[in-house]
Amino acid sequence: MNKDNRFSIFSSNNTTLDSPDFKFHNKRKVWVQAFGCSANIADAEMIKGILYNSDYELTATRKNSDLNIIVTCAVKDATEHRMISKIKKYSREKPLVVAGCLPKTSKKLVESFSPNSSLLGPQSLNRTVEIVDGSLNGQKIVALDDSMSTKVNLPKMRLNPVVSIIQISSGCLSECSFCQTKLAKGTLTSYRIGDILRQVKDDVASNCKEIWLTSTDNGCYGLDLKTDLVDLLEKSSNIEGDYKIRVGMMNPMYVPRFLDRLISLYRNNDKVFKFLHMPVQSGSERILRKMKRGHTAKIFLDVVKELREKIPEIAIATDIITGFPSESERDFEETLSLIEESQPDVINSSRYSPRPGTLSAKYPRLSTKIVKERSTRLHTIIRKTTMRRNQIWYGWKGQILIDELLDEGKIQGRNYAYKPVIIEIPGPKKFDPKQLLGQYLSIKVIEISNYSLLGELIS
Repeated sequence: MNKDNRFSIFSSNNTTLDSPDFKFHNKRKVWVQAFGCSANIADAEMIKGILYNSDYELTATRKNSDLNIIVTCAVKDATEHRMISKIKKYSREKPLVVAGCLPKTSKKLVESFSPNSSLLGPQSLNRTVEIVDGSLNGQKIVALDDSMSTKVNLPKMRLNPVVSIIQISSGCLSECSFCQTKLAKGTLTSYRIGDILRQVKDDVASNCKEIWLTSTDNGCYGLDLKTDLVDLLEKSSNIEGDYKIRVGMMNPMYVPRFLDRLISLYRNNDKVFKFLHMPVQSGSERILRKMKRGHTAKIFLDVVKELREKIPEIAIATDIITGFPSESERDFEETLSLIEESQPDVINSSRYSPRPGTLSAKYPRLSTKIVKERSTRLHTIIRKTTMRRNQIWYGWKGQILIDELLDEGKIQGRNYAYKPVIIEIPGPKKFDPKQLLGQYLSIKVIEISNYSLLGELIS
């Protein structure tokens, strides 16, 4: 299932866009689609919220709209090609606003395929109404300057009624040689804890059950405010209500400075999922230096070992890039060895692709044949590793929080380690499965796969 399609469309008060509450006469209709990371999903939610508050009608179908908005991702070549295909198609239909990272990092490229589309940058959402108004009146408006100071406590229409996505900062402190995100979002600007807490309180009061704290890099959160992620987590988890917090991605080099406190929080606080996403990208110290990652494979492995010693069942996710320029067979073998030793629960892998404007785009590339062969070997290791980690949950009994409706009469929930558990929808055929979103169900894990657990109801 594509990331951009995994949520049904809901407003913050759980009213669907297809419900009568959203049917207005003589209002201009806007359709919004988001691709990529959780930050992009959050941007789409804010764009919708801003437009709804400005008396626009949000439509769930593109054919019914007067204007389309696409929130783009620019992380890989394949993603970029997909975005360009969408942009070309949508711009032929009606006025189009291209938002997200792609217009910020590759403005000329977007304009070469869609010269009349308006452009909206990730830190320019405060100009949403202006850009939509102008586009509907035949104007092309370019709003790519960083004109926002914060992305918390803005109006939003959630794509999933039980999931609150809160951006805790923009930008990062890294200088990765392969990444365009820094070009799109700039250096670190952390949002104040008090502002974030107000957003958490409001979303919990609106019956959100999962609070996703996300950013380009959660690990460096607060370094510009003389605070850190653990301080934010401690305060966020003290808010009254029934909810759980999912901690977003953090780079390994920042974790040791607060690791002891983070472990204590995970062990003693049931409101935080026992889950950590820490991308290592390579097991080769030489390649990590060429990537300018700022951490070593040893730092990553030491953190994983400490976490697993204190919290054996913690779910750890990581990312791997295969075929980075000059990667040798030895470098690749070191990556495979690191996976074997660290045993991540989730491994997101991608083949290296040069991104315009990045340092590594100037490096000579490996042959496609080599990269493809290594990618195949990596995926074999990934399947074995994730299956091995999932086996520890076979026969587990406990509660899961239902957070997603799947196809073919199935729903998905998360256990306390954020492990996805899929079950058949209970009840009569006329039962509305949306009623289960945000509910806790007691289950037993009866089967496992590489990517999820299969459960059955026990009460």
